[in-house]
Amino acid sequence: MMIRRFAAALSVILLALSGVTAMAAPAHAGHKAAPAPAPIPLADTVRVALVTTLGTIEIDLDGKHAPITTANFLHYVDTRRFDGITFYRAMHLAWGDQPNGLVQAGLRDPRRLFPPIAHEPTTQTGLSHKAGAISMARNAPGTATADFSILLSEMTGLDADPKATDPDLRVGYAVFGQVVSGMDVVRKIWDAPISPTEGEGVMRGQMLADPVKILNVRRMPIPPPPGPPPGA
Repeated sequence: MMIRRFAAALSVILLALSGVTAMAAPAHAGHKAAPAPAPIPLADTVRVALVTTLGTIEIDLDGKHAPITTANFLHYVDTRRFDGITFYRAMHLAWGDQPNGLVQAGLRDPRRLFPPIAHEPTTQTGLSHKAGAISMARNAPGTATADFSILLSEMTGLDADPKATDPDLRVGYAVFGQVVSGMDVVRKIWDAPISPTEGEGVMRGQMLADPVKILNVRRMPIPPPPGPPPGA
């Protein structure tokens, strides 16, 4: 299970620091099938808004440096498959400046998953697991689909480390964007009550007692930069 594998790999990192394809319906006989809409060109930066029951989180996805991961995320956004999913996990790290950890969301229905994507390591993208980063959960490299995490704190131990002997540490996890508004909402999700019984292994004690629902996820325009002040 993806979240189990993600947690197991993360436990190795923490120790070091201390698919189903969608089917198209056939066209009815005698009727010409409507042409598929042209894909939206991938911009260098694409802003999306995650509207949750606790507020809205705005994220700039990095299509320039992580095009595969960004395009995959937008595929779920544009087909409305993220509507109604939940943040179901809040990992709390006891050390360091607080809050320290991450929250995780994803699509739990395997029938609605698109095929997994190629892994984009941070050594390739130049991105890093800093506070506010959004990163893909996965099993082995190349298995990421729809589960993602948002970091409350810097966790560069999740970056790719080519010198590591552990294969998960060597390739790390794929960062593909940054929260630009709504970290207070991320914090509310992280602060939500934890179930004392849900979860297995290292996941025990990290599952939200009442998962936080994502009502919808949509693209949104990026405001233009402010112009010069009057009289300049």
